[in-house]
Amino acid sequence: VMEPGMRIHLPVSVAEAEIKKRYETIPTATLHPNRDEIEYLKRLVIYKVHRLDRDTSGLLLMGRTRESFTRLHWLFTSIKLARTASQAWNAACESYLQRYWALVIGTPTESEGIISAPLTKVLLDDGKAERVILAHPSGIDGAQEAVTEYRVMGPTINGCSWIELRPLTGRKHQLRVHCAEALGTPIVGDYKYGWFVHQRWKQNPQPDFEPFTGEPYKLRRPEGLEVQKGSVLSKVPLLHLHCREMVVPNIAKFLSNTGEWHDNGTPWSKEKPNLLRFIAPLPAHMKISWNIMSSYLV
Repeated sequence: VMEPGMRIHLPVSVAEAEIKKRYETIPTATLHPNRDEIEYLKRLVIYKVHRLDRDTSGLLLMGRTRESFTRLHWLFTSIKLARTASQAWNAACESYLQRYWALVIGTPTESEGIISAPLTKVLLDDGKAERVILAHPSGIDGAQEAVTEYRVMGPTINGCSWIELRPLTGRKHQLRVHCAEALGTPIVGDYKYGWFVHQRWKQNPQPDFEPFTGEPYKLRRPEGLEVQKGSVLSKVPLLHLHCREMVVPNIAKFLSNTGEWHDNGTPWSKEKPNLLRFIAPLPAHMKISWNIMSSYLV
């Protein structure tokens, strides 16, 4: 389990070659590993189970072995694929979830709901760029099923709303496209899928009165936090999408170090919990934006 602020150092490259002498090295642009170091680095291979977009913050789940990666990848793709003969594992899979927090421009028509809108990819600039869009209802253009639960967390303040998103499928750019195209409320800082809305939003005047008290509106700046580049106080805010919470089955309870699967759990893991829950704090730019509007969150 990583703590906020920790850094993971992975090898840039390890040459695939035969080392005859124990301390013979393979020169590369950044590393000069000997045989022992290469073997050690190979044991540190990490498999990413799901993706975070370049500017998305929060939790990232990785597997240390190919077996654990495969099981968890199935879970992120479809709970049905992850099922086994183990009742305890299946029950833990049913409790699996990811929760994202996002600040969007505007507010959805409904305060909560389920977005079931298949996605497809299109190529732009003669194949040099790629964009994800809502698929045509005919379903003949390579569409992938994409389902997201959402909940509005508070009223619209200065043209923006905080919402909670729970992806039930793991498609590329799923949350960003569902927010922008299905809900009509692109995520703050998402210029790829919300460029035109951002242009209009910047022209929106601040509200004159508080939505509940009726008092003159005052832009609150959080104490102890500098107004840095990236928050809603910035002219060019960063992407406000954060993987806040994750609940996953404790795969170490069922999978031994040798890769053997135990339906009833490994003999030495009876006291271990079936579920693991992780929460990631907001990045600085989102924390500032959150504190500005926190008085109205429900």
